[in-house]
Amino acid sequence: MRNLMKSNKLSNALIPVISVLLGLIAGAVIMVISGYNPASAYLSIFQMVFMDPYYAGETFVTMIPLILSGLSVAFAFRTGLFNIGVEGQLLVGWLASVAAALAVPDLPKILAIPFCILVAAVAGGLWGFIPGLLKARFHVHEVITTIMMNYIALHMTNAIIRNFLFAKGEHTPVIPDNASLSSQFLTDLTTGSRLHWGIIVSLIGAFVMWFLLWRTTKGFELRAVGYNPDASRYAGMNVNRNIIISLVIAGAFAGAAGSTLGLGTYHFMTINGDFTGIGFDGIAVALLGLNTSFGVVLAAYLFAALETGGISMQSLGIPNDLVQVIIALIIFFVASSYIIKWAMARLKKGGEVS
Repeated sequence: MRNLMKSNKLSNALIPVISVLLGLIAGAVIMVISGYNPASAYLSIFQMVFMDPYYAGETFVTMIPLILSGLSVAFAFRTGLFNIGVEGQLLVGWLASVAAALAVPDLPKILAIPFCILVAAVAGGLWGFIPGLLKARFHVHEVITTIMMNYIALHMTNAIIRNFLFAKGEHTPVIPDNASLSSQFLTDLTTGSRLHWGIIVSLIGAFVMWFLLWRTTKGFELRAVGYNPDASRYAGMNVNRNIIISLVIAGAFAGAAGSTLGLGTYHFMTINGDFTGIGFDGIAVALLGLNTSFGVVLAAYLFAALETGGISMQSLGIPNDLVQVIIALIIFFVASSYIIKWAMARLKKGGEVS
């Protein structure tokens, strides 16, 4: 029995690795058909992301909100819910962090930064509370409500900026230094990149998710409700309350992701004509990371590396859209995990017979 469990864990861990390899191979085939050299393309990505300090730093900058967005989706998945509202929760968290920073210009840095991140997490949590309440109270599916909340968040944040926080340049005023996550040390280390202390915030978020789900009674309860609501209700758990708590916590992760944009990457919030895409990328990150904290961190880095490396591909005349195609192919193979498992089982069976 123990050997079977170890075998299942190993096969599950291999699925994302195989998915990435298949996605890269399929992308290479498309490049060859299109008349491009895949070896040169992938080598240029590797050199840019790992050998160039500036772009290595920019890769981490892209990775920071992806980790927290992925954690938001992964946490909801672990508790039996599908949070597609990360984008909206991120936007309200972004605006809340900037507004909080502008409201406390004289607060010491050691207090201002945690305060602004907390405000962003609360804002994201409140944005997750509404779908959670509708799900628990009226059995409205969270996929529908979270998608609707995305559009409400987009237009509401734009309206607030236009009417209350508008500054020249279609964005809010720049936040004061006491609330900034920027680091001269990290910038110098990466020869001028925008790398900031948000990387620590995102890694703390990954630890918090792991600890909450696997080392606390409440985490066990949330996972139990996700696995089997009826059995959990029979065991005396408050299913409706746990549904709400799950989406509130998932929203808090997304709100914190928004704070890393407002306090670290940009230092203000712009009027957005469309979604950032970070929240939707978080779904792919969670899937590739198998909804685990460590997996989400690795998946976020891969996606960030491909996004940053797309610049090097353009210098070779390869369209950046091919990067999106490769990412889509990786997601496709992750979603086709059943086929990969079947193929692995057949190969294992064939090896045993021989």
